[in-house]
Amino acid sequence: MKKTTAQNAFYAQSGGVSAVINASACGVIETALRSRHIGRVYAGRHGIIGALTEDLIDVGRESPAVIRALKHTPAGAFGSARFKLKGLQENRAEYERLIEVFRAHNIGYFFYNGGNDSMDTALKVSQIGASLGFPITCVGVPKTVDNDLPHTDCCPGFGSVAKYVAVSTREAALDVASMARTSTRVFVLEVMGRHAGWIAAAGGLAGKGPDEPPHIILFPEVPFERDNFLARVKQCVTDFGYCVIVVSEGAAFADGRFLADAGTKDAFDTRSSAA
Repeated sequence: MKKTTAQNAFYAQSGGVSAVINASACGVIETALRSRHIGRVYAGRHGIIGALTEDLIDVGRESPAVIRALKHTPAGAFGSARFKLKGLQENRAEYERLIEVFRAHNIGYFFYNGGNDSMDTALKVSQIGASLGFPITCVGVPKTVDNDLPHTDCCPGFGSVAKYVAVSTREAALDVASMARTSTRVFVLEVMGRHAGWIAAAGGLAGKGPDEPPHIILFPEVPFERDNFLARVKQCVTDFGYCVIVVSEGAAFADGRFLADAGTKDAFDTRSSAA
């Protein structure tokens, strides 16, 4: 049987970092370094930009203790980036540049640690590599606090934000309750999750019973009905003296308009909120 030469691996972090993104990095790197199919393991500095600029870190030169320490390292250890590669036809030159760098460093494995856009990028890199005669094994490593990656049960990062939102809701509710007689009676906490209500639902962990805050949770999956909402708020203030609301940033009317639509778009061509 013909002996095949081990190819190298490339790992990169993408998008907003979560509390556990470096733990995922640790798992990928340690496993890749042990694999007999993988030679060197590189990490891209500032995500996919590290590949485009050929700014690579040879993590195999670090001690096992340093790699293990990633599990307890905050932020993005290698630097992340909000950099979206467009479609293959729109931006073919950048994809060809990636393959050029991967070919130069004999990179046959690409691990991209990110969310939906990152998974799409991994797919496109796989496609362009195959078309250029340099096939690459592309693996998406889930990372999104929104917990909205298809075909995953729970994305690393969601647990940390779920706890944060639940605790924040509980603390804010206690503050509002203590001042409601002479001050603010209605409190609104907006949370992330443009099209998935997992984070908003986590706010419900703050209450121990049906009458405890949050009294109202607005999900992106459920169309917003203004009159019903206002009636519910008024009833909560009458019954409890105050009302605590957790709302997803993606809460929208039945016609798809976001409640907080500011009429502008972000760098990813997505409608942004006024919050």
